[in-house]
Amino acid sequence: MTARETIIETQNLSKHFGGLAAVDDVSIKIETGTLHAIIGPNGAGKTTFFNLLSGNLKPTTGKVFYKGQDITGKPIYRMIHMGIGRSFQITNIFPNLTVHENIRLASQAMEDKNFRFLMDTTKMQTVEERTAIVIEKVGLSRQADIPARVLPHGDQRKLELGIILAPDPELLLLDEPTAGMATDQVPELITLIQEVQQSDDKTVILVEHNMNVVMKVSDRITVMHQGKILAEGTPAEIAANHEVQTAYLGGLYDLNT
Repeated sequence: MTARETIIETQNLSKHFGGLAAVDDVSIKIETGTLHAIIGPNGAGKTTFFNLLSGNLKPTTGKVFYKGQDITGKPIYRMIHMGIGRSFQITNIFPNLTVHENIRLASQAMEDKNFRFLMDTTKMQTVEERTAIVIEKVGLSRQADIPARVLPHGDQRKLELGIILAPDPELLLLDEPTAGMATDQVPELITLIQEVQQSDDKTVILVEHNMNVVMKVSDRITVMHQGKILAEGTPAEIAANHEVQTAYLGGLYDLNT
């Protein structure tokens, strides 16, 4: 099998808040075209690590490289133009705009005319075409003209994914995408994420507490504990790792199921 290229890499990445090392000397490589999960108990440093990758936070020490380029501490808007999309644990949408308007604004982010908000949108053919494609891809065509605030939570999560996809990123950082969703809604969203990753050859880095989801969809898993990397490997390797079972799962979840 031909080795995949590295799309994003961290070297000795750390973030301190006073005396607390939320992320502590983390070096990791994520391969292009894979779905890579980051797991760990609450307080392990997962979200802080995501914030360092996406430019929400600047590291205390260490570097972040995207496709070989040093992007350490670059702001989020620069990340979007470079091909990195990021979701948050709390749904991040414009509640008073329609589904179409939410995704159209995100589509405009990659156009030279993205700040010409008074332009007749019918003249922005590329943006409108991209918007329609993304709305259909995330399964919200029937809800296109509905204000985002009235969507069920599961559909709001689909909309957020659509907003991330609209600028056509190569790398998706998804932080707890199933948070707050009813159990019966989770499989549909996860299937959608898998379809996007595989059919569009995206790279997905996923923080997720639902271990059933993580084990079924991940190509590789990194386990964080107290700000450090505890283990990394395939789902089968992580399932068999005694340190992970002891330090993270405490025997409460059988990774072999």
